[in-house]
Amino acid sequence: MPAGAHGQTNQVELTPGALDGVRVLDIATFVAAPFCGTILADFGAEVIKIEQPVSGDSLRRFGTPTECGDTLVWLSEARNKRTTTLDLRKPAGADLFRKLVAQSDVVLENFRPGTLERWGLSFEALREINPKLVMLRVSAYGQTGPKKGEPGFARIAHGFGGLAYLAGTPDGPPVVPGSTSMADYLSGMWGAIGVLIALRSAEATGRGQFIDIGLYESVFRLLDEAAPAFAKFGIVRERMGPDTVNVVPHSHYQTGSGEWVAIACTNDKMFTRLCEVMGQPDLARTYVTAPDRVAHRAEINAKVAAWVGNHSFDEVMERTRVGEVPCGPVYSIKDIFSDPHYAERENLLHVEDERAGALVLPSAVPKLSETPATFRHAGRALGADNADVLSELLGLGPDEIAALSRDGVI
Repeated sequence: MPAGAHGQTNQVELTPGALDGVRVLDIATFVAAPFCGTILADFGAEVIKIEQPVSGDSLRRFGTPTECGDTLVWLSEARNKRTTTLDLRKPAGADLFRKLVAQSDVVLENFRPGTLERWGLSFEALREINPKLVMLRVSAYGQTGPKKGEPGFARIAHGFGGLAYLAGTPDGPPVVPGSTSMADYLSGMWGAIGVLIALRSAEATGRGQFIDIGLYESVFRLLDEAAPAFAKFGIVRERMGPDTVNVVPHSHYQTGSGEWVAIACTNDKMFTRLCEVMGQPDLARTYVTAPDRVAHRAEINAKVAAWVGNHSFDEVMERTRVGEVPCGPVYSIKDIFSDPHYAERENLLHVEDERAGALVLPSAVPKLSETPATFRHAGRALGADNADVLSELLGLGPDEIAALSRDGVI
């Protein structure tokens, strides 16, 4: 798909994406599997977002609404995708979908296990049409297991996956670990990795495959040593607030001017540097190893907190910078918008949308030196590309498309 530009203000010239020529059918809803499509679309894949006629994807109504009728979440996370409508539950809609599958490389879905099978659109059925097809299947608990048929969202995944249990203060309840949609986004990222691996395999073998991801697995895989520590020593990690289990000081501290900073001394060398910066070099000779410091967590944290609290934010940042101590601000989104590093790295993408006007979106990750991500447009209106997709790919004429619309197929 040509990487044309519409409204990007911080990029002068677009280059062809690394995934040019890859066609993706996104029949999923909300965030998890669709975010995989967003990643692929950012890097040049032709992603065709297929939604239910009339109602569309519920993501259009999730988040802050805008004057165009769709939310900011939709405008950001459905970017670079062509939008079409198709009722897969109707025989005519399922038949059109099969024809699209024959000309595509990837299908993204996140229905409850068994849903596509009931519609006659199982992976095995679609692979008969396209042997090289890659299908991403994201669900709450995966395609197998006793809970496979149960519903779930990211919040449920955070709990079942062990992440929410760790979030919060020792004497408080489990809390939201940063974002209520974290497991959705992480599942989309794992999904993109899986799709790229499967495409590489299909290229080499001529045989496609499906990727099976449970939302909870996306967060469980990121719990570092929690599983082996429990299996080997019976350790159950508890909530520690801003602290970290194996190293001290590694926490958040409030400056004398009110701002918060994060300090991370993950080894002996970093701790020694911090002690020098604090003017307390004897601390490094008293608490030499990480186990020493963990055993005296409260005492060390109190000394660091007192030092940070006796200095302004600017003083703490400058002194730790000079002393080469890992220290950074704990930012709000307002702080991010005024930070020069974010500006220099172009992490905030300023665009002009034909429906919603000026927008600022998070830029694509990662940065590639030769085939960088490109921005073509924000999330489009429901069914905006129906005529183009159906005519270009399936050869349907205006009368046929109009009839499909009258029948509620599109």
